[in-house]
Amino acid sequence: MSEQAIGVDVGGTKIAAARVTREGRILARQVAATPSDDGDATMATIIEAARGLLTDDVGAVGVGAAGLVEASTGTLRYAPNIAWRDIPVATRLREALGLPCLVDNDANAAVWGEFRFGAGRGFQDMLLVIAGTGIGGGIVLGGRVFRGAHGFAGEIGHIIVEPGGPRCGCGNLGCWEQMGSGQAIDRLGAEAALDRPESLVAELVGGDPSKATGRVVMEAARRGDAAATEIFAEVGRRLGEGIAGLVNVFDPQIVVVGGGTMAAGDLLLEPARKALRSSVEAVDHRPDIPLVAAELGNDAGAIGAAVLAIEELAG
Repeated sequence: MSEQAIGVDVGGTKIAAARVTREGRILARQVAATPSDDGDATMATIIEAARGLLTDDVGAVGVGAAGLVEASTGTLRYAPNIAWRDIPVATRLREALGLPCLVDNDANAAVWGEFRFGAGRGFQDMLLVIAGTGIGGGIVLGGRVFRGAHGFAGEIGHIIVEPGGPRCGCGNLGCWEQMGSGQAIDRLGAEAALDRPESLVAELVGGDPSKATGRVVMEAARRGDAAATEIFAEVGRRLGEGIAGLVNVFDPQIVVVGGGTMAAGDLLLEPARKALRSSVEAVDHRPDIPLVAAELGNDAGAIGAAVLAIEELAG
C-alpha cells in the first residue's frame, strides 16, 4: 500500500507539483511556468516536474487539469486555457514515469482536497465553487467525487444566467462565470473608473479603466469606497444566486468557495450568503446550508490529485 503520490495541478499560467502523503501532507514541491500555447511542451513540463519529486515511496501520480477530462481514459478532450485537444495525458505519464497515473479535472482534484483535509471535512455531500478569473466546480455526493457519464460534470461556470450578456471564453453569451467571478469584478471596475470619476476606484487607476483590476477594486472597497462596495455586492449577489440553483439541484450539506476572489473575504461572501438564502427553494423548510471559504488555498488541487491517485490507483 503506497503512502505517497505526486499531485500535479496544471493551470493556464503555472504547473504546481507536490509529493504528498496519504494524510494530505506536502513533503516537497516543484513549480514551473505553463507553456500554454504548446501542448507537447506542457506535457514535457509536467513530466519534468514529477520526475524531480520521485522517490521510492511514490506509488502513483495524480494530475488535475482545467478542461474536459475523460475519466475512463485520462484523456484531456478540451482545455480552454491550454493548447490541449484530445491528449492522452494519463498514457503519456505512465509511459514516461513507469507509475499508475490518474488524470482528472482540476476542480475535481481540488474538491477532493477540501473534502478530505479542508473545509469539507466531516461532510458527505459537498459543493466546491472555484471563483477566480472564471468559475469552476467540484461535487462530492455520498463521499465520492461526482464525475458524470464521461467525466465532464462540474462545468458550472458555463450555465447561462444572463442571455445576451458578456461573451464567455467558451463562446456563449452570459455564462455564470461572466457575471459572478473575477472577470465580472474587473469589468465593473473598469466601468466605475470610466463612469464614476469621483470614486476611489477612478482615483487609484488615474482614470485609466484598463488598470481597474479586482485587486484595485478590493483595496477601494476596504477603504469604504461606495462604487467598489457596490461592485462586490453585485458580483456576490450573482455568485450566491448561482449557488442557490446548484443547491436546489444537488442538495449539498455545505458549499465551499475557493479561488482568487476569496482574497476579498466577506466583501464577496456576505452578499453571496444573502443571495443564497433569498434565492434557494423553500429556505424556511430546509436545513441551513453553510457557505464558507476554502481552507487549503492554492494547495487544494495538488493535494487532492495526489490523494485521489493513492486512493483510486495505489491501494
